[in-house]
Amino acid sequence: MTQTAMALSTDAQAEIGEALNQCVAETSVATMLAQNFHWNVKGMSFGPLHDLFQKVYEDHFVAQDDLAERIRALNVHAEGTLAGMIKRSKVDEHDGHATDREMIAKLLEAQETLAATLAGAGEIAAKHGDTLTEDLCIARGQEHEKFAWFLRAHLA
Repeated sequence: MTQTAMALSTDAQAEIGEALNQCVAETSVATMLAQNFHWNVKGMSFGPLHDLFQKVYEDHFVAQDDLAERIRALNVHAEGTLAGMIKRSKVDEHDGHATDREMIAKLLEAQETLAATLAGAGEIAAKHGDTLTEDLCIARGQEHEKFAWFLRAHLA
């Protein structure tokens, strides 16, 4: 049975909101990671990587908002501090001092982590009959898998 956000129990809202806050945290750290690499990439691959990293961070910036707005629709507090996001995230920051291949590998790892975290959040939403959140998680997971494919292709 499909339920709207407010028809869910308070416990279900809290569990789904917690999973989505994890997604927001990791998306936020990955956004900055991609932007940092966009700023600092150099070498013969500068042009295509500069453009790809920009596509990634622009996509992720919008995704942060979509995920946080869904959290608020569930009547759960959306984590909004950088310190809180960094502490919670399974995606690590990077100082940007790296070769282009290291940047690609690090951002690939972030995309794979995000896809897995979103799949888990989608499963939690499905367990509670929250198809709207499940749908959002599936769509976002597909975007991260697509970016992972693009990044993997650069390493082949």
